[in-house]
Amino acid sequence: MLALLCGEFDNAEQYRRMQEQGETAFPFAEHRNTPCNDKIRGLPEGFSGVFVLEESYYTAGGKTHASPHLFLFTEEGDGVRLDSYELPAKAGEPLTYASFEPVGFAALRVSAKFTPAVYRLRDGVWEGGSVSMFSPVLKFTLFERFSPEVLEVQETMEVNGRRTFGYDEPILYRRRAPEAGKPRETAEF
Repeated sequence: MLALLCGEFDNAEQYRRMQEQGETAFPFAEHRNTPCNDKIRGLPEGFSGVFVLEESYYTAGGKTHASPHLFLFTEEGDGVRLDSYELPAKAGEPLTYASFEPVGFAALRVSAKFTPAVYRLRDGVWEGGSVSMFSPVLKFTLFERFSPEVLEVQETMEVNGRRTFGYDEPILYRRRAPEAGKPRETAEF
């Protein structure tokens, strides 16, 4: 699964289509997913999970918003579990793999507000998600499908049942071609 998720992606094809249809509020979105166990010191003996730093950038209305996340992927039964971790403190710019200073495993904290997502393989496609209550009135819903062709990501935020973030159509990320001479990132699972 992580071989599908790691690398650089964008929704340029979908974005152009949406612009042609007059959907100017739909964002141009980019993802850079990088395995980062090498940035975590003191992993327990036999640790089999893979930490991934997701760098996301959304551009709409001429403004770009960065949204980094630190996830841990672990095999669980017949699926793969995603836990969200609090980002290590970093003043200034959003966290990137290049700026990610090594951190001790013991210092990392699982996000208390994110409900872990579980992904299962169905007909050659990984799919799963979760619903999290970030507060008594703020609900975050995540549903994703991953295949060799596309990463399909549907995220919504609702306050008191009214959507405040998200789109009617999932964002469809396609892998960017790797830069010449630059190897693709790889990970287990």
